[in-house]
Amino acid sequence: MLHDLVPERALAEARRVLAPGGRAVLIGQDWDTIVIDSGDPVLTRTIVHARADLVRSPRAARGHRRLLLDAGFQDVTVEVLTGVFTGEAMVPMVSGFAEAARGAGAISRAEADRWLADQRERARADRCFLALPIFLAAASRRP
Repeated sequence: MLHDLVPERALAEARRVLAPGGRAVLIGQDWDTIVIDSGDPVLTRTIVHARADLVRSPRAARGHRRLLLDAGFQDVTVEVLTGVFTGEAMVPMVSGFAEAARGAGAISRAEADRWLADQRERARADRCFLALPIFLAAASRRP
């Protein structure tokens, strides 16, 4: 994942090994853009941002276009594909978000418990919603 690499070096190497006209494709999420429906949007933002801050480069995907251009690629395109998660299967995912935020000290145990109770109730009623935008950037190596 580009989140864990030095992107400029990784793209320079990709450009070096690609044949002229070859394509580089970067896929990643911007951890700050995760959308979760809840009864407390302020607390939800705190949880999402606290979870994002635990990733080495949580906003790397928003810079993929710039990085490709800076590395000398051409014909750069960007698409956003959004995964939508509903139902009880997403409860472990949001639980992990809340626990990460609590572990980072961004929210209290009581806030985490209250927020998770809301998410579990939404799941039981089939009213939960999480949208995860995935950014896909592609470019060609100059001939």
